[in-house]
Amino acid sequence: MKAISINIQTQDIQELDIHMQPNTIYTFFSSILIDEVSTIKNHMIYTDGNAISESKTPFFIGEQLVVGDVLITGKTTLEDSDTTIPIKELESLISYDLSPFYKDVFVSLSKTDINLYTPFDVMQDGKNIQLNNEWVLYVFNMADDKTREYFLTELKKSIEVSSTVEFMKKMAQLAVNSA
Repeated sequence: MKAISINIQTQDIQELDIHMQPNTIYTFFSSILIDEVSTIKNHMIYTDGNAISESKTPFFIGEQLVVGDVLITGKTTLEDSDTTIPIKELESLISYDLSPFYKDVFVSLSKTDINLYTPFDVMQDGKNIQLNNEWVLYVFNMADDKTREYFLTELKKSIEVSSTVEFMKKMAQLAVNSA
């Protein structure tokens, strides 16, 4: 099966020919914690769920924040398949430029075992909605300087007392309330 890998250290993007088996993704990342995101139509982006705590480099594929090396396969209904996105098109979607806010956040988060994509519930207009840590970072990255500074200061405090997950939920609720 044709897949695409992105090596974050070298920023090398290459086509791979892999034989997909139940352990292929785990073996590729040498990890049992794998994140899956489907930002690219008819494709699945796989990342190492431990990448943040291992201080791997974050970057964007389109507007999707990913961390560390990436493996991309095609996806039809429930099965992995050959990738169909041309490498040149994929390259045009990738940005390695992160704001200072994101850089500071990831330095802090490397001391945790937090995951970008784990969903959690917050209340909006009396209803539960699901958000995740990636959304929280996206929203606060767009905030004014003072708000970003507050976020970073409070994030560091939450890490010291091992309450980062609760902190991110609180920040998500504050963002939803202010919208």
